[in-house]
This record gives sequence, C-alpha cells and structure tokens, in this order.
Amino acid sequence: MRILAAMSGGVDSAVAAARAVEAGHDVVGVHLALSRAGGTLRTGSRGCCTIEDALDARRAADLLGIPFYVWDFSERFRDDVIDDFVAEYRAGRTPNPCMRCNEKIKFAALLERARELGFDAVCTGHYATLVDGPDGLELHRASDNAKDQSYVLGVLTAAQLAHTYFPLGTTPSKALVRAEAERRGLSVAQKPDSHDICFIPDGDTRGWLAEKVGTATGEIVDRTGAVVGEHEGAHAFTVGQRRGLKLGAPAPDGKPRFVLEVRPVSNTVVVGPKEALAIAEIAGERFSWAGAAPTARTFACDVQIRAHAEPVPATASVTAEGVRVVPDSPLDGVAPGQTAVLYVGTRVLGQFTIDTTVSAVPVGA
Repeated sequence: MRILAAMSGGVDSAVAAARAVEAGHDVVGVHLALSRAGGTLRTGSRGCCTIEDALDARRAADLLGIPFYVWDFSERFRDDVIDDFVAEYRAGRTPNPCMRCNEKIKFAALLERARELGFDAVCTGHYATLVDGPDGLELHRASDNAKDQSYVLGVLTAAQLAHTYFPLGTTPSKALVRAEAERRGLSVAQKPDSHDICFIPDGDTRGWLAEKVGTATGEIVDRTGAVVGEHEGAHAFTVGQRRGLKLGAPAPDGKPRFVLEVRPVSNTVVVGPKEALAIAEIAGERFSWAGAAPTARTFACDVQIRAHAEPVPATASVTAEGVRVVPDSPLDGVAPGQTAVLYVGTRVLGQFTIDTTVSAVPVGA
C-alpha cells in the first residue's frame, strides 16, 4: 500500500512508520504543524507539535530512508479544535480536544488530503487494533490495556477506518516499543510521552481560558439555590472539581463540596456533596458508529466516559433524538461535553457527546 505516516516526533509514531516500511509498504512521512507560533518549544513531557518534535520526526524519517514533509494545518486546527474548545467552555461544557483533533484533523483533514494524493491509508502510532468482522472492519482495544487508545479513536467512522493503519495495536507493552526504537537507532526511544492539552503547554488551563473568555463575577450555590460563595468566571470550573472553590461557609455536615453543575447563562456554579456526583443516566444527540451500526434499538454494552476510566456495563437505546445510556451502576462525575464511548467486549461500537445527565441522588435525598 501507499502509506502516509503521521509522525508527531514521538517514539510511537516513529516505530509505527518503521514497521510500515519493514512490511514493504511505500511510506511517506508527514508532520503536522498545528501552531502558528513558530518558536514554540517543548517543556519536558508538556506540549507537542513543537519545533523539537518536527526535528525529531525528520530525523526518524531520514533514518528510515523515507520522504518527509511538514504540512501546515494550523488554521484548521485553530478553527476545529482550539475555537471549539473555547466555545464548549463558554457553554459550560467540558470538551476533549484530543477527540476533536482525531475527528477533525488526523482522520478527516489529513486523511482527505492523503486520499486526494493517492495514498491508501494513514498510519499513526495509536494503540488500537482493526479486525475484519462479519459486517466489515471493526475497531478494537489494543493488546496493551494500559496503553489502549481506542477511546480517543471512537469518533472514527467506518469510511475512515477503511483507510487507517495502526501497526502498534498488537504490541504487548510500551516498553517493547521503546526497546524496538533503541534497536532501530531512533533517537526518540526514551523521549517522554506528551500529556495535558498540547496547545496549553504550561498546563495552566484555567489561566489560558481566562485570557480567552475573560472573567465575570458570579455566584456559587448549593443544590437548594442558597449562595455559598463567589467566583470570577464559571468557565474555570469543571464537574467533579473540589479544590479552588473558596467557599465562604462550610457545608452543614462539614463534608467537602464538589462542583455538580456549571450554568453559563446565569454564570452560576452549583456545588454539593460527593454522593451527588453519581450519575444514573446520560444522553446525547451527536453520535457516530465505528463500523456497522447496531441492529437493535436497545442493546447491552459497556460505556466509558474518559480515556483511562473503567468501562461500566450499561444499556443503550438509540432514538430519533440520539443515544441514551443507563449504566448498571452510577457513573462518577460526568460532565456535559465529555465523550461516551460504547463497547461490546473489546470492540468499539461508537460514541456520542454527552448533552444531559441525570443524577442518581435527587435534591433533598
């Protein structure tokens, strides 16, 4: 196949490209420039898509003997990922920019250009596997459950899966990938993994959002509506947050309080006991299927609401309004804007963006 290897400058994408070459494919490497700030530098494991990352990707491509290019996707990244991130926070939601990047950039914009240029597939260093199922190609968890990235790939459609290539999915551990990189002479063998939000390399999401959204004093209330504190911007709070609330009065029972809800229209933050974070039902209108859609309108599945959360057995229903999921046991600290990924065994069925939640603990209970 003609393979376009997306090379981030990290060890995973470098080894993935190397395996594609070794498998006999015609491989071309590409690094995506996602920031207009040409002087952006990397700080340890924070940030990605920096100058250092581009140079690391080029060195890996040179070692592998494959052509290498840098493509400027910064405008598309700004529109589809950064602006979306800010808009979601303004709306009182908690977005996942990695999901949006996979959906809009790596497996939409990049794949579209790759197909236009005659490539058969885009290769990445994601830990996930593709399986030929009875109804077509299926997306499954990786062999290494600790590194499994099928959750953040849950936004891929059947058409996109048909043109993807994940060489690392069956590797038992990340340690083996690093050891392989050492054997191949790749300089990124021991490079730290990236974490946090790539376009906020200092990790100060609250400060970054304050610059983008601004500050506006508002009330912090309990579940009955009683004012218990004040804040400088609802966007700075997320469901499940405990620290930084600066409440003026303790709870009647003396227990810590957590953010239960963010109401952007009234610029209000609702707090309450930890038990009230338990969620009995979630639903969303925006959904997609990673392969063949379920044939039944109601079906048993597992639901996962974070990249490294434990999957929870649940019952899902597909209606004209979207997808509704009732977990067998309450979910903890779910926020609108998060992505719920549905599984059957190791297979990813699809995903939806959570719009509404129903607490398992009624007010006054």
